[in-house]
Amino acid sequence: MSQTETKKRKLKYDPNKCIACRSCEIACAVGHSDSKDIYLAIREKSVSLPRVKVFASGERKNFPIACRHCDEPKCIEACISGALIKNSETGIVEYDKDKCIGCWMCVMACPYGAIRPIPKTKKVIRCDLCQDQDSPRCVEACPVKAIILEDK
Repeated sequence: MSQTETKKRKLKYDPNKCIACRSCEIACAVGHSDSKDIYLAIREKSVSLPRVKVFASGERKNFPIACRHCDEPKCIEACISGALIKNSETGIVEYDKDKCIGCWMCVMACPYGAIRPIPKTKKVIRCDLCQDQDSPRCVEACPVKAIILEDK
């Protein structure tokens, strides 16, 4: 995939289709685990967490939440340590956990609630758009196609 194609990638969500099965969460957590295997991942010393979170609202619509890699990210403005940057070539908001000081200002600044704090490590977790593969795992795992990868 070329840099120009990557630059246009955006995740979109259709709450009318989401059945809150959480397949996206499982695929994301396993894909970011050390083993990349569902059976081994749950036994790893440091259990991988999903970067996408499904909010099930019962009678209302369900919806998955993940980083939207905003054009003007509020999380980057709020990050005092420089742990969050927008890659000018890909358009993806990148996170450097080694620079993160655990202030969680990005969590408070994100208008979508897509950045979640991890109290145990004093770091955050957020979508990286599965840069290690062609398509995000959540998109591939969604059985009803409620998560869509679009070119913008």
